[in-house]
Amino acid sequence: MPNKRFRPLTLLRAVLELANAANAAKPLARTGNAGLLAFSSGWPSSEAANVVLSVSALDAVRRGRRGAFTGAGGRIALGITAISWAILLFIINRGRRSKAAFETPLREVMGEDYHGLTDPKSPRPGGVLSTSWSRRRYVRDSVTYGPHRSNVADIWRRPDLPRDGRAPVLLQVPGGAWAIGMDRPQSYPMMGHLAERGWICVSMGYRISPKHAWPAHIVDVKRALAWVKENIAEYGGDPEFVAITGGSAGGHLSSLAALTPGDPQWQPGFEDADTSVVAAVPVYGKYDWFSFEGPGRRQFMGILQRFIVKKKFAAEPQVFFDGSPLKRIHADAPPFFVLHGADDTLIPVEEGRGFAAALREVSTSPVAYAEIPDAQHAFDFFGSAHGHYTAQAIGRFLEWVREGKAARPTP
Repeated sequence: MPNKRFRPLTLLRAVLELANAANAAKPLARTGNAGLLAFSSGWPSSEAANVVLSVSALDAVRRGRRGAFTGAGGRIALGITAISWAILLFIINRGRRSKAAFETPLREVMGEDYHGLTDPKSPRPGGVLSTSWSRRRYVRDSVTYGPHRSNVADIWRRPDLPRDGRAPVLLQVPGGAWAIGMDRPQSYPMMGHLAERGWICVSMGYRISPKHAWPAHIVDVKRALAWVKENIAEYGGDPEFVAITGGSAGGHLSSLAALTPGDPQWQPGFEDADTSVVAAVPVYGKYDWFSFEGPGRRQFMGILQRFIVKKKFAAEPQVFFDGSPLKRIHADAPPFFVLHGADDTLIPVEEGRGFAAALREVSTSPVAYAEIPDAQHAFDFFGSAHGHYTAQAIGRFLEWVREGKAARPTP
């Protein structure tokens, strides 16, 4: 028999659900520890809002049958819960309407080529569950690319892709604050999309901090690039068309690798290996390793010195300058497509905006910059609308580069 006695915890739970939904719609904090908390609680609800909504609704039905919403207090709690559901529905619809934020920057860079390029075929957003199964569908080989335990990579390819083909290749560098480096399940929507289009994606792991200090991370990325150039033909890939991407710390590492091909300080023992790429697509990356001024900058630099680089900026500033993509920009940089979320509370959008602007001032190659409104950090992680549009936009950009449309103008 249902328990009709109202419990105050029901009302508290409803208030917390409402706060979480509101935080997912618009972060309640932007920087520091509060910004980290805003991301941790708001990110799942912002990019997997349909799952959160379904679970909440089913749980409300279960609790309602037990009498949780009886009496005045119960009805107030149910009303608050309904408001949180409405916010989640708003988030879902808002994400579905964000496609222009991904497409407009590409139109500006590609011009008429954008309209002439065949729209990459892609299924509708499959959601969190469908996306999580994509690795089973496309990963046929796992390889070791270096001497360290973490030097492993998954090769994503369509099962019917010929081994003697010349498929374009994309190296995916995972994020995780240089301290996690876990490649699963990062960028599954994008790699699944490109694999279906006939690409080969190499999803790598690398050494992480605090066990391994900088520059172990970038050395491993360079080593993976060298391995791809030397071996990917055996899997049907084209070693002459290798692009690179990554999110968060992976955005930092992928952009740094793209800007420093053949840098001997980060290629110990393989100095002569080809580590160049044809294009780079950093997503919500960190590009400044030297500034102390600005929201959250002092905290970040403190963590960087203590746990990642394990050196003091005051004693060895050049290490931090060398590790900053913002300081490594040059005229011969490859084509770049930079993406960042406007509501990113871990890496403020000003990082992506400033990096893209600096690239445009110096590089002779095309630079596209997409700033996604209302998007948190890691907005491409799940099979949400944002993840789906990210995959399509990156696919379109890389196909454009592949067709030779991004060639530098003749001086």
